[in-house]
Amino acid sequence: MAAQDSVLSQIARPYAAALFELAEADKSVAAVEQGLDKLLALAEENIDFARFLRSPVINTEEKAQAMHAVLERAKAHTTVGNFVKVVARNGRLFALPAIVAAFKERAAAHRGEVTADVTSAVALSAAQAKALADTLKAKIGKSVTLNQHVDSSLIGGLVVKVGSQMIDSSLKTKLTAMKIAMKEVG
Repeated sequence: MAAQDSVLSQIARPYAAALFELAEADKSVAAVEQGLDKLLALAEENIDFARFLRSPVINTEEKAQAMHAVLERAKAHTTVGNFVKVVARNGRLFALPAIVAAFKERAAAHRGEVTADVTSAVALSAAQAKALADTLKAKIGKSVTLNQHVDSSLIGGLVVKVGSQMIDSSLKTKLTAMKIAMKEVG
């Protein structure tokens, strides 16, 4: 799986960089990011659309025509529409989620933001998420965008990853550490 992610990121980075340069030149980074978010949400909500993007059976011309219709109906931003059509013609629609992620990273870095992956046992409330973002901002000195995940096996607490730093305050980890410590004593 890690090798597949590496290949996807190698494909995604140049596309994301090119799109970012276009959007920055047009001063439409925010609009392009919103358009990409809508497209990605469609892929996440509609399993058939997600399969369509990944399908090696459908040829590139058919995918390009279908994406043209989807983009027209969605009234996509012009830059997003043209970009996705190029991606479709190049047979790279399977990498679209990775391209969007790479674009969002560039856009966040451009705005001076960092992204924190937060995993909790239960979904955080809006107030908890804001408090965590504010705390991280005070510690890091940059605006923080939270990518929230829920993993009930944590039992309680949080696992927060910002760049290469990880803070694991989950009960699961604490219990595992206690278990190891008790084995060493006994």
